[in-house]
Amino acid sequence: MAPAGRRLGDAGAAPASGATERPAVPQPVMPLPPACRALLAAAPRLAGRRRLPSSLLAPLAARLRSRAGGEEEAGGVLRHLLLKLRAAGPVTVAEYMREALTNPGQGYYTRRGGVGEDFVTSPEISQIFGELIGIWYISEWMAMGKQNAFQLVELGPGTGTLTDDILRVFNQLASLLSKCDVSVHLVEVSPKLSAIQAEMLTGGKVQSNPENKSAYMKGISKTGIPIYWYRDIQDVPQGYSFYLAHEFLDALPIHKFQRTEKGWHEVLVDIDPEVPDQLRFVLSPSRTPATENFIQPEETRDHVEVCPEAGVLIQRLACRIEKDGGAALIADYGHDGTKTDTFRGFRNHKLHDVLKAPGTADLTADVDFSYLRKMAEGITATLGPIKQREFLKNMGIDLRLQVLLQNSRDSATHEQLLHSFDMLMNPKKMGDCFHFFALLPYHRVVRPTKKDNPQSKSPLPPVAGFSELSLK
Repeated sequence: MAPAGRRLGDAGAAPASGATERPAVPQPVMPLPPACRALLAAAPRLAGRRRLPSSLLAPLAARLRSRAGGEEEAGGVLRHLLLKLRAAGPVTVAEYMREALTNPGQGYYTRRGGVGEDFVTSPEISQIFGELIGIWYISEWMAMGKQNAFQLVELGPGTGTLTDDILRVFNQLASLLSKCDVSVHLVEVSPKLSAIQAEMLTGGKVQSNPENKSAYMKGISKTGIPIYWYRDIQDVPQGYSFYLAHEFLDALPIHKFQRTEKGWHEVLVDIDPEVPDQLRFVLSPSRTPATENFIQPEETRDHVEVCPEAGVLIQRLACRIEKDGGAALIADYGHDGTKTDTFRGFRNHKLHDVLKAPGTADLTADVDFSYLRKMAEGITATLGPIKQREFLKNMGIDLRLQVLLQNSRDSATHEQLLHSFDMLMNPKKMGDCFHFFALLPYHRVVRPTKKDNPQSKSPLPPVAGFSELSLK
């Protein structure tokens, strides 16, 4: 299960391999549709300071565990792992992550219901983030011919804040969407999080859906859009869809590999023989099935992390888009095949030893977008990764900030807007370590040849966010 969000201030946490970034490719100027430009310049009611639903605002004493209680829970996960390691030997890093994060009794997400106290997300930082994501979907819907219906599908919606911001944009553009049937489909396995999302999006007005074996819950948003909840992406109905995976892939289990003089070996987790109640990393004595399947012959790095579950998910999304149309927007911490050891833990907003007190810290690894690109190859086109600050700037965040500042009446709101803008755009904060990546049908970015379509003369509109913005 993906976490509700990710952490701030970890831009330098993962060492890079030393490889240089690919030079930026000049992009065409991208004019937003007039309706979207008008929305950027509009002055709707400010969302103000972010507030979670009241169901999340439990008393501090009930929400924060004592040090003794935390250690007891940590001991439970560790004891389970020690017994498992003594009985069966070392485990892969992927298996260790599953135990630490999703163990049914003591896993980090299991105990918190997916709501961690060790990170904060972009949507919780600023309403502007979600508004621009909503504009991106509207822009692509228009560029692809204004289909008469589309599904918005979000993977791991967290507290529902991002979806709420997107739906607010859809409501503000209701005249544009008046002839389009829009529905929302949330993929969420946590009962606690789905309840929080329902409160955020519908005011708690939902009902279980036992007659439907796919959607386990349904409701109507505050703006009248139907919402459905599922446990797996494969349960979501086929159809023209826009997909969103925001800070979802970086929590999926990874395999780690190390190049040695004898070739590639997988990194495993085992008991430290010198300290029997602690864990350590070891190398597999020989090649493992994962080594055979996941290491590419052209790999030049000495240390590689691979997330097979992310690859499978991207292929599923790509196949859906190729068949039914639409697009997918992926936003996450990541790199383009340049970094090496990015596996890290977070506890109380600080870096935490990944092998210490398993079950009490969030574990994550940067998304390798070059791997995702390979998984989509031959199925859909891909764009990115592009740094968050570049994507948001291309989407008009500067203009949106100025409009909100001009319409803010008090200094506290003014200061909060500037602070949130800095968190999202500052290269030393979220601006450079967070990236956007898109899957689109080939026909969206590649014009058919004159032989295939001799009537086609007009150029394809550039994809919003991935091209320089023009407000003229």
